[in-house]
Amino acid sequence: MEGCPVKFALGLVSGKWKLRILWELNQQEVIRFNELQRRLEGISSVMLSKSLEELERARLVHREQYPEIPPRVEYSLTALGRSIDPYLRALGEWGMQAYEAIQAG
Repeated sequence: MEGCPVKFALGLVSGKWKLRILWELNQQEVIRFNELQRRLEGISSVMLSKSLEELERARLVHREQYPEIPPRVEYSLTALGRSIDPYLRALGEWGMQAYEAIQAG
């Protein structure tokens, strides 16, 4: 890694959907593609697939494909992916504070 670790981390999770995908995966032990897509209202299959592939390459997400008919694919967080949990929770707390401050005017 060259440069700033914050820039590196943001590069791993940047994009409209990646943090939301990580949040949903963090709430589940294992989740199938269609269920994940249902939880992420508005995401296309193509975008979900692309984002999951990028998160898998970053070693944050594990993809398990079972040799069944019809094919079954499950996603989960790796140990590295699970380590984002306290930061997602802190971001959620900050989001609530920001929301309340903005609503208060």
